[in-house]
Amino acid sequence: MYKNLRDTLARIVRENGLESERVQVFARALAPEEAIGRPDEHDYPLLTGKERLIQANLKGTLGQAFTDMFGTYEGTISEVLRSELRTNFHRAVFISTLNAAMNHVGLIDKAVHCRDQEPRRCALELLRYLEERFDHPKIAMVGLQPRMVETLSKPLPLRVTDLDPDNIGRERFGIRIEGADRTRANLIWCDVALVTGTTIVNDTISEFLTDKPTIFYGVTISGAAKILGLNHFCAYGGPR
Repeated sequence: MYKNLRDTLARIVRENGLESERVQVFARALAPEEAIGRPDEHDYPLLTGKERLIQANLKGTLGQAFTDMFGTYEGTISEVLRSELRTNFHRAVFISTLNAAMNHVGLIDKAVHCRDQEPRRCALELLRYLEERFDHPKIAMVGLQPRMVETLSKPLPLRVTDLDPDNIGRERFGIRIEGADRTRANLIWCDVALVTGTTIVNDTISEFLTDKPTIFYGVTISGAAKILGLNHFCAYGGPR
């Protein structure tokens, strides 16, 4: 899978003449307000310090990826292509660079996180998307996104698993958040899996590539979803 993504990035670089230039890729963890603006609610992982967005800047075009391993990186796009994807941080740098490159050449238009009140509007769009395509589905959500849980829990049967120990066992909007040990059972139970795109960074995505209808959400997986032919939902992300 990652070889496919690397090969695609290498082709984009080659076909657009980027390999002959010293193209700088800057990746750094964005401060919460830079990443998500000023939403009314303060329970997003970005605002509680559990995750950060890594942002790659490729010739003025941006690409982002969520990660729980923060850091900064500066190098050429050729160096990113040669890097070993051994940690969540290295994969986040690679995935954010892939998103920036695909954004730069117009292959994706959802490479930067939505801001302010857009996450709430995104959740409402997601509810409409699910009901139109699946009627009244049972949803297994992997990765707690507060506005999505708040919106989906009212009309739809919903189970949620998360990796953050501070969330596990707590009730959010009437839904008890479960640990990763319940993910498999929830996937068997559900009609549709709703999975955070961060799984492409933490290298757990293969667990969700099954015959079960699966929708990956968020900007992190925008480029990879396009390349791998995955169902992807991101209503308000942008090129910015």
